[in-house]
Amino acid sequence: MSMVTDSLVVARRNLIRMTRIPEMILFGVIQPVMFVILFTYVFGGSMSVGGSTDPDVYKNFLMAGIFAQTVTFATAGAGAGIADDMQKGIIDRFRSLPMAQGAVLTGRTVADLVQTAITLFVLAVVALLVGWRTGSAEPTNAARVAAGFGLLLLLGYAFTWIGALIGLSVRTPEAATSGGLIWLFPVTFISNAFVDSDQMASWLQPIAEWNPFSATVQACRELFGNPGVSTSDAWPMQHPVWASLIYSILIIAVFRTLAVRKYRRAQ
Repeated sequence: MSMVTDSLVVARRNLIRMTRIPEMILFGVIQPVMFVILFTYVFGGSMSVGGSTDPDVYKNFLMAGIFAQTVTFATAGAGAGIADDMQKGIIDRFRSLPMAQGAVLTGRTVADLVQTAITLFVLAVVALLVGWRTGSAEPTNAARVAAGFGLLLLLGYAFTWIGALIGLSVRTPEAATSGGLIWLFPVTFISNAFVDSDQMASWLQPIAEWNPFSATVQACRELFGNPGVSTSDAWPMQHPVWASLIYSILIIAVFRTLAVRKYRRAQ
């Protein structure tokens, strides 16, 4: 209970800070909205999904990938925030208090999860405005759609622990931002988020199919009832919901352990 209470106190502190710096939320929303508009109207007519080049088909195929990219890109902000606290000495003050060792990082990641949820909600509204619809390829229901968004938030929470570890490992917020983004581009683009992995080079397909990011994207397409049925025999593509859950839980378990250990040893 002490761990939970301390984590909530730290989360509240970070949420209050976000409300006092509204640019953090504003810029976090603008970037994914730009991705939606650019990919939908610039690339939509030239992309093929299941042999169809219909822009509306690609639009519905694309949105799960945009949603997943949005929640994972929150990693950079999480890392930069922790690096900033380290640089200003706030983390040292927290360490001097009688509180649970992992509460500082848990509170930070929970606050980032709330911000990610707000961004995801706004992005879903924008997606609906540009023509995205659930059930466009096969029937679905509200429970399945909610489960899809739940998987997205779980993946985003898992990736914020990677950002936390990066933030504790560098000296400046600028380095944390760069370090938090540089590995995300290959993870998000070598996946099935923006193109069907069947269209990739043969040596690249297994990487995309076993990518944790791809599993969540594929799971969301199934739960949302959007086009993009995979013909791959890879286990994550045949069982994407289970694969997404397993990947996210493993990432949280591994990187939370590493981040808390790094926090205890940080100077």
